[in-house]
Amino acid sequence: MPRFFSNKRLILLLVGVIVLVALISFSLKDRQNATLPEQIVKDVVGFGQSIFSKPAHYITGTLDKIDGILNTYEENKHLKARLKEYAATQAELADVKADNKNLREIVDKKDSLRDYEPIQATVISRNPDQWEEKIIIDRGEVEGVQLNMAVITASGLIGKVVLVTPFKSTVELLSTENRDFRVAAVIPGEESIFGLIEGYDSTRGELIMKRIDSNFEVKEGQKVESSGLGGIFPKGLLIGEVTEVSTDDFGLTKLAYIRPAAEFSMLDHVMVVKRSSRVTSGTDGKVAGEEEEGEDGS
Repeated sequence: MPRFFSNKRLILLLVGVIVLVALISFSLKDRQNATLPEQIVKDVVGFGQSIFSKPAHYITGTLDKIDGILNTYEENKHLKARLKEYAATQAELADVKADNKNLREIVDKKDSLRDYEPIQATVISRNPDQWEEKIIIDRGEVEGVQLNMAVITASGLIGKVVLVTPFKSTVELLSTENRDFRVAAVIPGEESIFGLIEGYDSTRGELIMKRIDSNFEVKEGQKVESSGLGGIFPKGLLIGEVTEVSTDDFGLTKLAYIRPAAEFSMLDHVMVVKRSSRVTSGTDGKVAGEEEEGEDGS
């Protein structure tokens, strides 16, 4: 035993271990204030971290700025290319407008089937009895809304006005089952293909375009627009896209199923189309020999 205590190194090691364990247990306790040694260590370590962290942050920030500059340069090149395309398109559009104006002056034609003035409106309710067929908007006679005016969204044609009061109007949608609701339509191309939007297939959720001349070839994916020839809807309003083509029951003409461009079930803001040139009997695409319908197309 005396020999054990005579080994000073072993004694110092044991004392050091005891002190270290005591310090560790003391530091693990919940304390609001650090001890003086802890404060010194923390301050020294924090100072060292600040010395090294500032240059590191500076270098990292510089690299990020360089990367941002390179990305900005690439984006700038891309935007410049798009801007050139836009400028070219604008110039081409200006030429087309000028040619159109000159041609109108030649034939002394002031109105166009495409010309219309939009009246902004908000959907305030839907007909509870015919959920997919009619909506009510917050614009009426006071704002210039009239019967049979076309109604569109940013996506495309949705219907026409069938009832007007001084401050509100009722719009019948293309998804209606009203057989008297027709739209004179056209599939634009090198050779325009005309037909009538007559009916809505609720199972497919698609419009039906009928009375297409069987001599024309209609393909899936072709766009369908209003022809402007029916007297109600201006020319060029997007209706939808062809999804399927078949022959009618008698095999004399073709019919096509059209996926609507606009979503009838989600309507909020719409535009009433005030057509510049109006020659209307109340039913767009009226077929010769049929009886005259009322002003609401019924």
